[in-house]
Amino acid sequence: MRIKGRYVFDTNVVVSALLFENSNPSRALQSALRLGAVLLSPELLEELGAVLGRQKFDRFVSREQRDEFLEALVERSILVDVVEKVRECRDPKDDKILELALNGGADYIISGDRDLLVLSPFREVKIVTPEEFLRIGLGEAGGSEAIEGEEEDAD
Repeated sequence: MRIKGRYVFDTNVVVSALLFENSNPSRALQSALRLGAVLLSPELLEELGAVLGRQKFDRFVSREQRDEFLEALVERSILVDVVEKVRECRDPKDDKILELALNGGADYIISGDRDLLVLSPFREVKIVTPEEFLRIGLGEAGGSEAIEGEEEDAD
């Protein structure tokens, strides 16, 4: 049984998914894209762009590959306008993840950030690590293709 859902990925997981192709973060992101909808907000996109633009990643992935990855992620995600703000995380920078989840009707937040993980469940949104996401059966879709490499089936 495959579960359709709405998923929010923290920046740390998205960056790990790009840098480590067959890692749990990468498998979790690919599975979420197949199983349901990945949610993004303008604030999260801004943060992702800033983090992925850092020079320290140049030795792992070219700037062009990072731009293509982010562009493909945006094309396959749902952009959510955040109207309800929250101030509930012990790290205020993480409130944008909670806001996106609430405003987008997310079922899960996937994160490696302890400041978020300790809040699970947050207003009925489960907060799990990529490993937990895969273990509880949400990551059962299989496959390991890169985001920009997926093509639609030609049945």
